[in-house]
Amino acid sequence: MGTLDELRDAEWRRLLAAARRRLLRTGGEPVGVIALTDPSEDERRIVARITDSAADGTRARRLTVSMSDLDRMLRRAYGIGLLAVLARMDAPQPPAGMAAALQAALRGRHAGEGWYSAWLGQVSRDGTAARLVREGRGELFAQAGAVLDRLPAEDVPLPVLAEWATGDATALYATPLADLVLRALRLWQGASQPSDRAAERRIWNDAGVLVDDLTSQVLVLNLRVAEEHAVARWLGEAAAGGLPFRATLQQLMSGPLTPQAREVFVCQSPAVVRAAAARLGAGCATLVCTEGRASVACRRLLTAAVVAGARIRWHSDFDWAALRMTAAAVHRYAALPWRMGAEDYLEAVRTARDPLRGVRTATPWDERLAIEMARERCAVREDRLVPVLLDDLPADTA
Repeated sequence: MGTLDELRDAEWRRLLAAARRRLLRTGGEPVGVIALTDPSEDERRIVARITDSAADGTRARRLTVSMSDLDRMLRRAYGIGLLAVLARMDAPQPPAGMAAALQAALRGRHAGEGWYSAWLGQVSRDGTAARLVREGRGELFAQAGAVLDRLPAEDVPLPVLAEWATGDATALYATPLADLVLRALRLWQGASQPSDRAAERRIWNDAGVLVDDLTSQVLVLNLRVAEEHAVARWLGEAAAGGLPFRATLQQLMSGPLTPQAREVFVCQSPAVVRAAAARLGAGCATLVCTEGRASVACRRLLTAAVVAGARIRWHSDFDWAALRMTAAAVHRYAALPWRMGAEDYLEAVRTARDPLRGVRTATPWDERLAIEMARERCAVREDRLVPVLLDDLPADTA
């Protein structure tokens, strides 16, 4: 069977151009006949192939070909019919160097993973790769692969990552390279298309990259640490007053922090922190709030707590996305799910029912939980469970 590249040769051009014109007149139906006037010897041979006749059987100035015969011959010789052939022939040809640019990205260490292949396929199909190569920026694919090779990272500043991968500390700030890498990370993380800078920061943060150490923050209540530097004093003063405190990543990185609590409770909603501060004040157990998806600042603080010997007790919404974060916390921090069992869910869902959306996930700490949630098809937001959670939060003074 021949290759479609043969159909780009000179002897096919007039014939296929006539076929295109005929299809425009017939509404896309391969019917009727087309003609060639004063055909070349090569064109006569092509017509002979189509009509199963001898190429030198006639010296007529005008040769006709049935559209149906042309369609049949193409299917027999190339495996696809006339309409598909013309669609392929009319598609823009990739610029020189595009294959080499993509091949450079395929040398990355993630190249065998599904999300990586999907990323390269996506940028090839939508014209991004062709456009960048035509603009003389095909090297961005090798650079994107180099960036992705270093991910996931552990609290690496964005300019440091850019410098490592490209030699330019600004290469990942609102640039075509940043767009390429973010598209790959969205597929890797299963994230939705970002529409603003905050969403892009979350994607970087989830890859362990620090975009801005001032905007990454964590909300805490009654967190005391062993050190005596300025941030430690602020945390201690807030804890003494039973006041919630919001620490930035920059503050947490300014010096060592060794949380003193034997047990750290983690919640998802600031409503829990607000209520705990109002009811329990300085008598509340150490409480850390993820405010949805844990920030880099939150992850850094919890890691420090685990290293110091604290036990993490984790609570979140009862929905699929939050359960994935709970499972990740169990894996990352050896966290103990806090009131996150099937019985807790069934008790809560009696009075607090919200739509359950998204893709089902496993709950390895209590397999029955996922089963019951799928059966009930209801979510429960954490802020509906504040009174129940507060019962567990008085500080252990023993």
